[in-house]
Amino acid sequence: MTTFPPKDPGAVLDYGVDWSAWLAEGESITGTPVVTADGLTVNPPGKSTVVADGVVTFWLGGGVKRSLCAVTCSITTSQGRTDQRSFSVPVDKR
Repeated sequence: MTTFPPKDPGAVLDYGVDWSAWLAEGESITGTPVVTADGLTVNPPGKSTVVADGVVTFWLGGGVKRSLCAVTCSITTSQGRTDQRSFSVPVDKR
């Protein structure tokens, strides 16, 4: 599991998951659910997930100080393949 630098509870930050090396030639990402349980908000108001060149970029807001939040980015591709990547985001005052 990848760990990212600490995120302040008041920050709204973008995170990217690069799938480009995993995709077959001509294959594209058609579905991108991102889930978290631990108090983070995926795509707070005014933010949305974007897919460009095989990279899924989404936004995280909120979180509880002194917590380690698990986030999972799952994809579906134009060839019907599915996969997911999970990582941790530590939340603390910065």
